[in-house]
Amino acid sequence: MATVHLYRGRRWLGWYNSPGSYIVAKKFGQLANSRFWDGLFPGPNLKPAKVFGLDGKPGPRYWGVLSGTDMPTGHLAYLVVQKTKEVEEEAEVGGRETIPLTVAIIDVGDVMLNHSDRAPVMSTHHALLAAIPITVSLVTCALCAASGDWLAFALILLGVTSSGISCFVIGSAQLEFLSVKESTPGAPPADGIFLMRNDVVIVRGAEKDVNPITKGKFVLRMDGGPEYRRIGLCSLLLLTQFLLQLLFIPQATTFGQIMFISSLAASWAYNSFLSSLEQEKIQIDILWKALDNPQLSKFGLKSRAAQAVFACLVLDNGIQRQSVDFKPKKVLQRFISNDTRVWNVWRDKVAEQLENNKEEKSFNPNSDDLREFGDHERALLESLLQDAHDAYRGYQEQVHKIRDDSHIFEKQVPRPDYFVQSRA
Repeated sequence: MATVHLYRGRRWLGWYNSPGSYIVAKKFGQLANSRFWDGLFPGPNLKPAKVFGLDGKPGPRYWGVLSGTDMPTGHLAYLVVQKTKEVEEEAEVGGRETIPLTVAIIDVGDVMLNHSDRAPVMSTHHALLAAIPITVSLVTCALCAASGDWLAFALILLGVTSSGISCFVIGSAQLEFLSVKESTPGAPPADGIFLMRNDVVIVRGAEKDVNPITKGKFVLRMDGGPEYRRIGLCSLLLLTQFLLQLLFIPQATTFGQIMFISSLAASWAYNSFLSSLEQEKIQIDILWKALDNPQLSKFGLKSRAAQAVFACLVLDNGIQRQSVDFKPKKVLQRFISNDTRVWNVWRDKVAEQLENNKEEKSFNPNSDDLREFGDHERALLESLLQDAHDAYRGYQEQVHKIRDDSHIFEKQVPRPDYFVQSRA
């Protein structure tokens, strides 16, 4: 039932005697919001998207390297990070190895999420397997009637009816994106990073195109809100089905009981198959289609210092030096905030090299860099600068896969509304 909105036409395919009606009633009955329904189905009255697992997962913090935006993100950013974990590394940058780290790069193109867009839900080929439990339920129901066991016939028919009605009513909700789409005129590119414990995800694109990831979310548009009386009635119907089948199926004939269990077995097998299809993976596919399949690449690094320098080079490449607001030292500080003499000298040295326009960059320490350091500090600084050199060399080798000139300044497209709710 939780995936009914993710497949085209799935709401029409719930006409079978499904097990688990009590669990479904208990979970989705909490959507109904009134004193009566709260008493019957106690629990928090969550938003529909959260109840169906379409919202609620916290994403990593987003930091815009040009805008300075520093904000928590939500479910869609979480899905984007999960997508990057599915991708194999295209290459691994050599150098000193501490812990395995990655840098993923997502280039978001000109995303157009209009109000009239068709929902990019999944195809029906999985859902069409519902023909099997539907057929089994109807056949067992007919066989019970033919054998004269009208009690088993009525109980199977009750299960078919309650499941079909509930699936249709719940599945009638519209799955949509809610996103801020009208960006401020003249806004800089929204190139930024999602920084996590071992991995970093870099997003590059215009602000209007990155906003769906950083500020967007899934919403379910259901009729009858905020009380959602129809959902409450469907949950009550499912609860009634559970109680009547539990009480009266022992009084049916042996043949009727076998038919009843057969219908439940076929339905259970189909439900298990649907449950095996990861809901998160389906949501990721829907989001990726809505973003017009943005380019995604991923690279392996072997130390935090190398990761910081590599990410800084990637961001610098995307911006193409069109803005003085990009400061490599701030990016390095974001990755490694250690406030010690060695790290401060390392950041100054690396930032100096990244900011110059020379074709070849030298990360070798000079006598001034090492003057006030002891032997251990010198060894550490030389090791960290070697990490920066390795990251630079690795970037030069992979630059043909990383370079992105598609967005230097944002295209300004006049829009009539500040908020675009586009069906997703």
